[in-house]
Amino acid sequence: MRHITRWEPAIESVSLREMMNRLFEDSFVRPPTWVAEAHGTKSLPIDLHETPDEFVVSASVPGVKPEDLDITVIGETLKIKAETRTESDAKDANFLRKERHYGSFYREVALPAEVQGGSAEATFEHGVLTLKLPKAEAVKPKKIKVSVS
Repeated sequence: MRHITRWEPAIESVSLREMMNRLFEDSFVRPPTWVAEAHGTKSLPIDLHETPDEFVVSASVPGVKPEDLDITVIGETLKIKAETRTESDAKDANFLRKERHYGSFYREVALPAEVQGGSAEATFEHGVLTLKLPKAEAVKPKKIKVSVS
């Protein structure tokens, strides 16, 4: 006996709605990287995770010197700016291939809670910037002891 599959338009329309939401979110909410590149800056890829006491941000910044990094924390916003420069002795060279990116890099991240910018730690090793941003005391979880009456 043959099994007949029924078409369920409600199920199909939900997936279409999800696809349209994703399309609009990808297009307008998070601008693509070519928008930033058109303005002369490139985006920094980052990882952000949370521990009970701090937020930890890791950013890939290959070819950037630590002195060329500009890191700012204002309230719940982290801003990372960096710049790479071309080698001065290669300006007159006839390039056969030029794939490395030079110029400004910029990333602004909204953190989930306020941090203590003055107590932040930054380390730089093998092209990876690691920031440890302690949470503000007001947003740290507090244990409440229950007493028996």
